[in-house]
This record gives sequence, structure tokens and C-alpha cells, in this order.
Amino acid sequence: MKKCVIIGGGVIGLCTAYYLQKEGHEVMIIDQSSMDAGASYVNAGYISPSHIVPLSAPGVIKKGIAWMLDPASPFYVKPRLNSDFLRWAWAFNKSCTKAHVNASMQVIRDISVFSHELYQNITKEKGFDFHFEKKGLLMLCKTEKMLEEEIHVAEMAGKVDLEASVLDKKQLKNLEPHVEVDAIGATFYSCDAHSTPHEFMSNMKRYLLANGVEISSNEEVLDIEIRNKKITEVKSAKRTIKGDEFVLAAGSWTHLVAKKLGKNLLLQAGKGYRININRETGIKYPAILAEAKVAVTPMHGFTRFAGTMEINEINNDINPVRVEAIAKAATSYYPDVSVQKEEMQHASSGLRPLSPDGLPYIGRTEKCSNLVIATGHAMMGWTMATGTGIMVAEIISGSKPSIDLTPFSPDRKF
Repeated sequence: MKKCVIIGGGVIGLCTAYYLQKEGHEVMIIDQSSMDAGASYVNAGYISPSHIVPLSAPGVIKKGIAWMLDPASPFYVKPRLNSDFLRWAWAFNKSCTKAHVNASMQVIRDISVFSHELYQNITKEKGFDFHFEKKGLLMLCKTEKMLEEEIHVAEMAGKVDLEASVLDKKQLKNLEPHVEVDAIGATFYSCDAHSTPHEFMSNMKRYLLANGVEISSNEEVLDIEIRNKKITEVKSAKRTIKGDEFVLAAGSWTHLVAKKLGKNLLLQAGKGYRININRETGIKYPAILAEAKVAVTPMHGFTRFAGTMEINEINNDINPVRVEAIAKAATSYYPDVSVQKEEMQHASSGLRPLSPDGLPYIGRTEKCSNLVIATGHAMMGWTMATGTGIMVAEIISGSKPSIDLTPFSPDRKF
């Protein structure tokens, strides 16, 4: 049994703790936040094997430049003369190739399908009662051009054994009889599932506490002691914490903590927003509004609209222009649904940790022999959380990894 200290209490940190304690390790989690907000709580709740195309894909740079001129666009990058950002941007640009997409699809598919199975296993475990449904995911399209693009992606998904189909307007109406859908068609991924994030997070924290895991919120790591390439302790304002193994899963803050180890981890924060509608919308199926890049999720007791990718400095500021863009997209695709001003005023944001190539960092680093890094999942953190957690536990326990970790190496070159 090892004493394992996890830095970061988001969904990746909690899932890692879950599998480590099942392996019989002594586990503690420390997080600088209150652990009740952020990306792990405001995401779309998708467990989406269908999302096989990484963020760094051909055409993204061109679209991004055009979108930068539109304050309400779904994708925005704030240019800045910051060495961390410039290195990340250069690596991102190098990754935007067809060859990279082709090489990444199977990798993304495998960890996502694996995670989906693990989520299903957790739903059957005593003490868990969170909302989880496997109903599939719609990619709603208003234009022929977008539908053609989504059909192409669906065909790519089929090549890695993911079930996808194409629906016309009539078939859409049959799926969603209780709400008007303004779309000419859609692709549909029956392999996908969805959940209500705060329920899972609450369930998981309750389970961990009941099974001996120490959770400490509002505790920031200020310093890390290293001897002979091995972490001996971490220091917070409250105390000094010793351990045998350390896991760095601090989301968009991970690269800042990694600097204390002398590790330059290429990572940027991508802000997303969500609006909750706590009334009946008639929407029964999760959907992505393809042209607007907005996710729609019928959660437990409410409907969530989430979107935008705003790559900027780390902050929790709410941009009302982007919130309004999400609200307008909702009504554009669902004319029966009108987002009220008060609902927009209660919008929240979260920061997704973005690696340059769209693949997460999962594994050990040459900098420290007793450190495992787990971050950089971009929009797929919720999807890949359980798979990431069990693989970190396998690394620490010395077990054979369920999935080849090579593509996820924190030391990979860009």
C-alpha cells in the first residue's frame, strides 16, 4: 500500500482517487478551490466516444482567425506575447494536420469507449445513484454544407467501429415529437451517453469520504520538495504533506504547478459557458447544434445549453456576449425554447485544460519518478475521466495498463 497525494479535485482527480482506493492505497486529495464549481460541474455531461476528431484538426486555424473578428463566435483565441502561450500555439499549429487526426482517432475512441464502460460499472455499484442515460447524441445541422461535413465525420467514426447514422427532418421529428427542431437533418451516434455532472461529483465525493479518502478543499500547493528526482513532500499554507506517490490533476492550473518541478507542460485554458433552463423544454435527446457549436443536454430536472471555446488567461469572468450567443443558438434550433434574461444572468463558466495536439497527458514524466500527470483532456475530460483514473491507478500499482499509454506521454515531443 502506498500513500497517494492527488493535487486536483475535479472529475479526473476524483476518479483517480476512486480507483486508487480500490487498489488498497491510502489516498488524499487537495484542491485550491471549494470543489463545487468549474469545468467538472458546468460541462455538457457527455460520455462521447463519437468525438474522435481532436481540437487540433485541419482548417481550425483558418476558422479561428475568422472567428476572432466576431465577439460572439464559438471559438476565440486571445493573442498575447507570453512564452507559454506562444510555445503552445506553435505546437497546436503543427498538430493541425490530416495525418495527426488519422493517428488520433483510434486512440481517442479506445479511451472513450473504455471510460463509457467504466461509468456503466459505477452506476451499478452500491452508493451511487447519479443520472446516467445511454440515449445517443444528435449532431443537428441547419445547412447542407454542415450536414455534408457531419456525414463525413460519421463515416470516419464508422471506420473505428462506432455506430452512426444519418437522419432526415422526418426522422428527427419522430425522435423529438415534443419540441420543434429547426434543422434539415442530423447525424446520430447511438454509442454516446449523458449524465448530470453535479450528481456524479456529489456521489463520488460521498463515496470517497465513506471509504477513507481524505479530501481537503481550499488548499493551494505553494511549493514542492524534490530530492533525487523524487517528490518528498508538498507544502500548502496549512501544512506539509508527505507521500509515496503524487498525481498532478489540477486541470487548467496543472502547468503552473508543474513549473514548481521544472516541468514545462504545454497547456492552455479553454473557457466554456453553460446556461441551465429549469423548466420543461420538451427536449429529450442530447444534441450538438453543429453550426453554432453549442451542446444541449436534457439533465436530471433541467436542460443545459453549453458552448464556446475561449482560449485566454486563466480567469472566471463571464462574457455576456458569448452567453447571449448560446441563448440565441438555442432558440435558432429550437424555436419553442426561449432563454430568459434571468437564466442568462445565472450562466457559469469553466476552464478546460487544452494540450496542443488534443490528446490528454496521462503518465509519468522523467522529471520525477513518483509523479503521474493526468490533465489536458480539452472538451473530453468528462468522457475520459474514468478511463484516466483507472490508468493512473494501474501506473501507481505497477499493473499492466488497460490501454497503451504511449500517445498520452507528458514528455511527448510536439
